[in-house]
Amino acid sequence: MAIFVYAESHDGKYKKAGLEAVSYAKSTADVAGDTVTAIVFGNTPADELYQYGASKVIKVENAALAKFDANAYAKALTELVQGDIVVLPSTNEGSSIAPVLAYKTGASLITNVEKAPTAVAPFTVARKAFSGKGIETVAASGKVVVTVLQNAFGTKENAVSGSEETSSVSVSDADVKVKVISTELASTDKIDLKEADIVVSAGRGMKGPENWGMIEDLAKVLGAATASSKPVADIGWRPHAEHVGQTGKAIAPNLYIAVGISGAIQHLAGVNGSKTIVVINNDAEAPFFKAADYGIVGDAFEIVPKLTEELKKYKG
Repeated sequence: MAIFVYAESHDGKYKKAGLEAVSYAKSTADVAGDTVTAIVFGNTPADELYQYGASKVIKVENAALAKFDANAYAKALTELVQGDIVVLPSTNEGSSIAPVLAYKTGASLITNVEKAPTAVAPFTVARKAFSGKGIETVAASGKVVVTVLQNAFGTKENAVSGSEETSSVSVSDADVKVKVISTELASTDKIDLKEADIVVSAGRGMKGPENWGMIEDLAKVLGAATASSKPVADIGWRPHAEHVGQTGKAIAPNLYIAVGISGAIQHLAGVNGSKTIVVINNDAEAPFFKAADYGIVGDAFEIVPKLTEELKKYKG
């Protein structure tokens, strides 16, 4: 039972989430006693995938797949997958492909897993449930499509020797359901929020968008991504792309710093996968302190600039 994995890449580089998916596939293959086949759309070099456990890499070269389309990508994967288990990252792309692929192949869909399965026949694994407040163990017989929660399983080098082949697949322009009207390039110096190891987030305690400079300064020193609570995005202080929580992005960084965020359950649902949570708030009764690993009660407008300066000194 060869394990297949979608190794997501952009601009000739594999996304961290794509390498996490390959690492997860290798751990699954170890349980199954089999190998990993990675599928790549485009001409990204295969060598890095061998480092994370892929024994075979299939590169898909087809002009109809030059732009992402979930239906077209799922059709291509359906043609190429010759096993019962397919792993994808829980990125926007992976999460869009997975349900279509599961439908096309008649597979069970298991989303947002964090740990390798304990068995593969049936496929048995734990996943987050109830907005992260619980863990459920599920078992699925037959074919399975799995998405791996970003920044949760991690990238794990497990080098193997590998081989490479190319495939054109039978996907045509007629299979592309979404037409790209225009493309606007995002700022290239922004760190991908869902892949960031460190995230600095803030809420209404910032009192206004004009005060966000100190949050960005702290993030810059730490090499972190910036995020916000839902109310802040709703009133236009920050873009919705930065909104984390139950109705925003779910993230699992190694370090999450929350500044001026009360910690409503909806927000916690999107960040409770963080390895370490630091809360800065002037309200000692803020709910977020109950979920925090470290807490600072005080004025963020005094604490954050001082923290930034001390970090600059520490980093030399």
